[in-house]
Amino acid sequence: MNKKERGTRKGFTTGANAAAAVRAAVMGLLQGEVPTTVESLLPNGQRVVFGIHDGSSDGQMSHAMCIKDAGDDPDCTDGAHLTADVRRLPQQAGVIQIEGGAGIGTVTMQGLGLEVGGPAINPVPRSNIIANVREVAGAFLQTHGLAITLSVPQGEAMAKKTLNDRLGIIGGISILGTTGIVHPYSTAAFRASVVQGIEVAANQGQETVVLTTGGRTEKFVQKTFPDLPIACFVQMGDFLGPALEASEKNGIAHIIIGGMVGKLTKMAQGEIITHARRKAVDTDLLADIARQCGAPDHVCQAISEAAMARFAAEEMEKLGLADAFYHTLAQRTQTTLQARHPTLSFRILVCDFSGNALADCR
Repeated sequence: MNKKERGTRKGFTTGANAAAAVRAAVMGLLQGEVPTTVESLLPNGQRVVFGIHDGSSDGQMSHAMCIKDAGDDPDCTDGAHLTADVRRLPQQAGVIQIEGGAGIGTVTMQGLGLEVGGPAINPVPRSNIIANVREVAGAFLQTHGLAITLSVPQGEAMAKKTLNDRLGIIGGISILGTTGIVHPYSTAAFRASVVQGIEVAANQGQETVVLTTGGRTEKFVQKTFPDLPIACFVQMGDFLGPALEASEKNGIAHIIIGGMVGKLTKMAQGEIITHARRKAVDTDLLADIARQCGAPDHVCQAISEAAMARFAAEEMEKLGLADAFYHTLAQRTQTTLQARHPTLSFRILVCDFSGNALADCR
């Protein structure tokens, strides 16, 4: 039997695991014993068997837990204990209440499509949970209701590794997932948080978002624009394309991008996903920029043959042409993005690894 290639194993979202835990807990409440495995319906229509742990039921309340397996996706919620506690609501026909317990974030800002003050359980997972409940408790719900509390014991600590605080979600993780499946290295949760961040800014009436590729560039732009509301700053990581699409969709007109040479080169060459695994930096592009700034042919050739964008910056520093190089790179980035998204305006800021400003192309 061939061993599966490392990095290709799919996993399941927090929403899918939460739905499985709820389904098992409801079954335990109605049947007297929580199953150790349960076949659960995913949002995409598939049915998957999940392992269930810590099951207990006394006829009035039941408890079940499903451990998230993110597959080969580098997800900070991998191993999270999605936990469901279910109790009867006598004489409340058809009622299904879903509440957030410990480790589930609380929504504190408008713009997420969720009730402020309520749990950070996104609409698709919520609907999927309800669909699973109706499948196993249809007859019971004709006369009674169910109260469901979701919790994640480690959720508050896990949330510190996400962008939830920027989205106004405090105290825990979000229950996410549009299909139920996590594809390896899709970092779907991060991508979703980028889109949500832009939606929050738009719903607060902002017309500008400041997109950054990481923590250092974010600190740089926050110092540059101290008067902008925190909702305007969205750490997009490698997801430039989804960030710009979300901006257009939500009526954001002005885009400020803060980045370093490597990521900006990817943007200038037309990449919408700037992860290093996707495509190499176009060093021919950097060599062309260096030539335009007055670098001699042998330096341009060396830049073209180099593996890293940083080499080009270092060579231009030696020649005293760094200012022109950074500004021209920012211009190229602006031109490329403007051609792709003519309804948006772009301002490109370049910084170094220490967060020092290198160029500002308006």
